[in-house]
Amino acid sequence: MDAKKALRLRVNVVYALLVVFALAIVFHLFTIQLVEGKKWRAEAGKIATALRTVQPDRGHIYSEDGRLLATSVPQYDVRMDMRADGLTDELFDGNIDSLSLCLSQLFRDRSDAEYRRDLVAARDRHERYFLVKRNVDHEQLKVLRAFPLYRLGRSKAGLVIEKRTIRMHPFNRLASRTVGYVLKDSTVIGLEGGFDKWLKGVTGHRLERRLSGGAWMPVDDEGAQDPVPGSDIHSTIDINLQDLADHALEAQLRKNGAHHGCVVVMETATGHVKAISNLTLQADSSYAEDLNYAVGTSTEPGSTFKTASLMVALDDGLVKATDQWDTKGGQVRFYNRIMHDSHDGGFGVINLHRALEVSSNTAISQAIVKAYGKQPARFVEGLRRLGLDRPLGLRIPGEAMPIIRGPEDKKMWSGVSLPWMSIGYEVSLTPMQTLAFYNGIANNGRLMQPQFVTHITRAGKEVERFEPVALNEKMCSDATLKEIRSMLEGVVDTGTATNLREAHFRIAGKTGTAQVAQAKAGYKANGTSYQASFVGYFPADAPKYSCIVVVSSPSMRGYYGNIVAGPIFKEIANKIYSNRLELQTGLAQVQPPVERTPLTYGGNAQDLRTALSGLGLRTISAGEGEWVSTTAADSAVLLTPRAIPGDLQGMVPNVVGMGLKDALFILENKGLRVQVVGAGMVKRQSLRPGERYQKGHTIIIELTT
Repeated sequence: MDAKKALRLRVNVVYALLVVFALAIVFHLFTIQLVEGKKWRAEAGKIATALRTVQPDRGHIYSEDGRLLATSVPQYDVRMDMRADGLTDELFDGNIDSLSLCLSQLFRDRSDAEYRRDLVAARDRHERYFLVKRNVDHEQLKVLRAFPLYRLGRSKAGLVIEKRTIRMHPFNRLASRTVGYVLKDSTVIGLEGGFDKWLKGVTGHRLERRLSGGAWMPVDDEGAQDPVPGSDIHSTIDINLQDLADHALEAQLRKNGAHHGCVVVMETATGHVKAISNLTLQADSSYAEDLNYAVGTSTEPGSTFKTASLMVALDDGLVKATDQWDTKGGQVRFYNRIMHDSHDGGFGVINLHRALEVSSNTAISQAIVKAYGKQPARFVEGLRRLGLDRPLGLRIPGEAMPIIRGPEDKKMWSGVSLPWMSIGYEVSLTPMQTLAFYNGIANNGRLMQPQFVTHITRAGKEVERFEPVALNEKMCSDATLKEIRSMLEGVVDTGTATNLREAHFRIAGKTGTAQVAQAKAGYKANGTSYQASFVGYFPADAPKYSCIVVVSSPSMRGYYGNIVAGPIFKEIANKIYSNRLELQTGLAQVQPPVERTPLTYGGNAQDLRTALSGLGLRTISAGEGEWVSTTAADSAVLLTPRAIPGDLQGMVPNVVGMGLKDALFILENKGLRVQVVGAGMVKRQSLRPGERYQKGHTIIIELTT
């Protein structure tokens, strides 16, 4: 066979193999599409679709009087499936102009021509998940659902609504660090973190299809499991008092050029925290709540610790309040260190009662060293007996550990540890831990755990309650407690805090001025900043509230506790006293005559009759009905029956003109989730009366303020 024939043979063989291979591919394709098609389409559907998690709405966090401190507000992304089965070319072309105009008028971010251009381009590309508008609120969504094309529903319009929630603080920075928030790494802080297991709810799931680019689109609601919203937290925070504390703290921080500070107000008998403010100077000279100093920052407390030192020594019977001590010109040497009094020249010879009033370092340290110099472990044990070495067990994360070292700590203990501990150095406490100790003094020696939450509700019904917790039933003997309280009253009456004296009620407490050592410079003058504080309670004879104020790194007008921190305490105490009639026992309770009938909210007829009767007011009924509107007449309140659209199942009730309590009762019993903005009477509701709704929908009611 010549070379030409051999080449032709090889070419024919290769050609034949290619033909056979092509026929095999065609046969295999035929088999896949027609014979096994049903099987492989099912497998593709499994790969492209999946049950995806749906996050629930977090529960609300309320203030003491029912106002929202944190809430979840729904936001929506509006998308279109341009390949929806019912979205024909005729339907799309017939509505695109009017739809584009409506979108432009609603959002006012683009012209109708731009909306039309983008929608047409997405249609040409056959996009399954085209983004029309991001971050649409509930009111806008209601309007959008009525637009041309969109009103036809998902199957014909291809309308896809994606819901998500954002966390809002209606009162902005007020107690925001304590209320807390969720960080980007999913870390939850504050009450949001401490009560996360109640707030977070239960996740649901729904079937979604994965599109090109990794996006997921909901397929339908068949087989979906709705998420269960979280429970609501009812805090102890008094929002009016919180506003006062926040304003007073910022004003004083600015006046003193301070870097940061904190205020905590606590109810004596229960340990309920009524206000807590933590402010830090920002780069733009504003103050913000970015760190919870009251809970999470442990520092040397300075002179406020002297009260604990004397309580231990008095209770051990090793010192007496009448013991005399020479302050030695304001300087006493302990080994290689000299302790100074803040008052140049000292205070002469004074007793321990007066030593605490004027905050003498030299007198108190000498007394403690004499009592415990040969048995320092007994002094440390006394401090631990008070509970000062243990955290308070707060129900919010981040509480710093207190530090009370003893002689067993060979590396840290030295010959000067005892005298310096006695005046608040070489120990470390948070402001909240210091306040809890002083609150215990005010509470007849009963140390209470600070509480931030009273109870938890779900759908308006209480599911859990947190009772006050005593951490130490009796910190010291009654005799010691009586002496300590007398000393603390003397601090304000004749001691270092005379600028806090009030004409109508007595304040008891202790000033504190502590040096804060810097990392490298220690306590040398060029490396030291100061921390000014005042902690106490009022009224001194029958304490109802305790409070601590800490101001760090003041740079103007001095750094002493009475001057820097004291005015904040005084302003808060004055405000509470003036607004709490139960504290003003010496004032005559005068009942002014009623000259005219007051304006009242609409609500439950029987409740209104009972309340108005108790005020000595006459009512006139214009008919019978469970719910009424009210009109102020010359000599009586007119009760007019009101129809509430929504009495039929599935229709939104009308609560405009009602008070919050009645409005919540009606709406929540209809299965609606209620968000409240403001205080007072309901003036507006986000869902129109008589409108159809489903259980679990959110309604926002706006109250007069």
